Amino acid sequence: MISVGVKELKAKLSSYIAQAKKGQEIIITEHGKDVAVMLPLSKERQAVKSLMAEGKTNWSGGKPKGLIGIKIKGKPLARTVLEERR
Repeated sequence: MISVGVKELKAKLSSYIAQAKKGQEIIITEHGKDVAVMLPLSKERQAVKSLMAEGKTNWSGGKPKGLIGIKIKGKPLARTVLEERR
């Protein structure tokens, strides 16, 4: 994990973005205190973006809707969770 101040981050933003793309987590500090984290995109978000690019789903930032052509085998997850709780 890398820690960087706001001033340096602004000066070298492209470099830090490249590091995040490679999987590095970056802590952003302000006056020596942690204030934010820059993270690489999760595999789940990348998968949703791929489905959006293929026109198989729409996403406005909330729960993904409209999954077209995706079949899930087995029992619904909610039922499985309820059964496991018994």
